Amino acid sequence: MNTYSQLPVTFIKGEGVWLWDDQGKRYLDALAGIAVCGLGHCHPRLTKTLCLQAGTLIHTSNLYHIERQEKLATKLVALSGMDNAYFCNSGAEANETAIKIARLHGHNKGIDLPTIIVMEQSFHGRSMATLTASGNRKIQAGFEPLLTGFVRVPYNDLEAVRQVAVHNRNIVAVLVEPYQGEGGVNIPQKQYLQGLRQLCDQYDWFLMLDEVQSGIGRSGKWFAFQHSDIIPDVMTLAKGLGSGVAIGACLAKGVASEVFKPGNHASTFGGNPLACAAAITTLDVIAEDNLLSNATLIGDFMRNRFRELLADETGVVQIRGQGLMIGIELSKPCGELVKKALEQGLLINVTSEKVVRLLPALVMQQNEAEQVVIATSKLIKEFLTD
Repeated sequence: MNTYSQLPVTFIKGEGVWLWDDQGKRYLDALAGIAVCGLGHCHPRLTKTLCLQAGTLIHTSNLYHIERQEKLATKLVALSGMDNAYFCNSGAEANETAIKIARLHGHNKGIDLPTIIVMEQSFHGRSMATLTASGNRKIQAGFEPLLTGFVRVPYNDLEAVRQVAVHNRNIVAVLVEPYQGEGGVNIPQKQYLQGLRQLCDQYDWFLMLDEVQSGIGRSGKWFAFQHSDIIPDVMTLAKGLGSGVAIGACLAKGVASEVFKPGNHASTFGGNPLACAAAITTLDVIAEDNLLSNATLIGDFMRNRFRELLADETGVVQIRGQGLMIGIELSKPCGELVKKALEQGLLINVTSEKVVRLLPALVMQQNEAEQVVIATSKLIKEFLTD
């Protein structure tokens, strides 16, 4: 189906932060499959894991115990401070799971219309519930009627959440991205998540964090919420968890971890041995190769270099991010930069119309990061002077 406006290139091989097309041209990848390929392309340990697992067992079903799934859950719980995990196949499915936990919990409390506070400029997926929760009118258009049970407020605005608390007794949860990715790489004040945690505790709501893009080391910590010294009730993961093998997860803690009973939710493919083996190896490589520290080091290096090279450009509104989530906001729509970069052998992204978004692999080294910064800065300067 015609669901993507695809760029004129076909990639056939990858290694580290490099890709090659079917004409033999090499490209420097600063997007990592939209924050998916955290280990880069074809990491040798991941490749070995997938070959071994595919030759042993790919799928049974969740009717039976799955050793790899239980091992992965144990690892994620230990890293996050959560209590348990449910596995699915994507970020949208993980967020659907979180929404269902909140709604079922609300009904269990006697609330007829359980309602979730969501944010402007957010993105949670393209299923009916997750696109309704998203603060993006473009992805909602044509799919009405949207679902009820959501109240939207501005991102990074605690007072707006307080006002909802005063006027709406049906609230059961807050669903929020610690850092907004699709919304323009928006980083809130540090006190924002802390304030949301306090409000959720005060009003007996679940704090549900969408870490689909910001999780698994991208921020320089395992999970972005760890920069704010809080723990959520529910957290969703996908993208970088499987390094390109489709897997999503919804982790829960405390009361939220006990909401589902057998029959409430399920996934045929979720948490199969192949996907879980990929995720386990991903976590192991990140830990053993100190990729959290690398994400911080390289991310800080890139933002500082961009500030140096673009300091005199009045059309650059802001350079922001955390770890290897980098956003460069310009004063005018800049979608054309994606194709111009491609022509020069560089993969970047533009989101929220005016924000150049970079999501490099966690394995990127300083010399490669320097190449990304120089090439991207040159494109931006040329664009702003046209």
